[in-house]
Amino acid sequence: MGILDCAVSRQTLPTFLLYLCCIFGPSLGTELSFLTCGSVIKLLNVKHNVRLHSHDVRYGSGSGQQSVTGVMTIEDSNSYWSVRGTLDTLCHRGTPVKCGQDIRLTHVNTGRNLHSHYFASPLSSNQEVSAFGDDGEGDHLDEWTVQCGGSVWKREEAVRFRHKPTDAFLSVTGEQYGRPINGQREVHAMADPSQHSLWKAMEGVFMKPSEIPTGSRDYSHLHTEF
Repeated sequence: MGILDCAVSRQTLPTFLLYLCCIFGPSLGTELSFLTCGSVIKLLNVKHNVRLHSHDVRYGSGSGQQSVTGVMTIEDSNSYWSVRGTLDTLCHRGTPVKCGQDIRLTHVNTGRNLHSHYFASPLSSNQEVSAFGDDGEGDHLDEWTVQCGGSVWKREEAVRFRHKPTDAFLSVTGEQYGRPINGQREVHAMADPSQHSLWKAMEGVFMKPSEIPTGSRDYSHLHTEF
């Protein structure tokens, strides 16, 4: 049987993740030192100390798609993202995510994928980042390349996410929204890597190879991969 590493306050977990932690919690071994496919995580922008976040609030300009922001709050279930493969490349549950690998990040609570395109972002006029698709399925504009320093994405390492179709980097530069998402930071994509585009995996459920218990929620809607 595989192992789930539930590195998070269980009060903040969505119901299906809490169920998995309760099932496997007693069998936890040493913490995984690397990110794996199928893990559900929060991502922290190192420079601005905000977590990647989304919610069912649409942009009032640009694409009009679901907005993606950065929040200071640690305990918010709308900041969980599932690490998955792309439309063309499987990402089998529990396998290490390699540096240079293309992935999708699916927002757990809404089922939409982290997405970008050539619309201008609302506050800074950089490249808009949104959440797009239904039940984890969108298009090729949902694909991001993990940029890190070694062979695999290490949990303690700050990494970058390069948007594969446009070569722009997932970034935060500090602009703040007003109502209805007052105080949340704009997340956008920028042409060049910088200190504003460094992200680190924080709280979450980190998967080793395992079978999901019968009746639990496999977010990918597939039996063999995320």
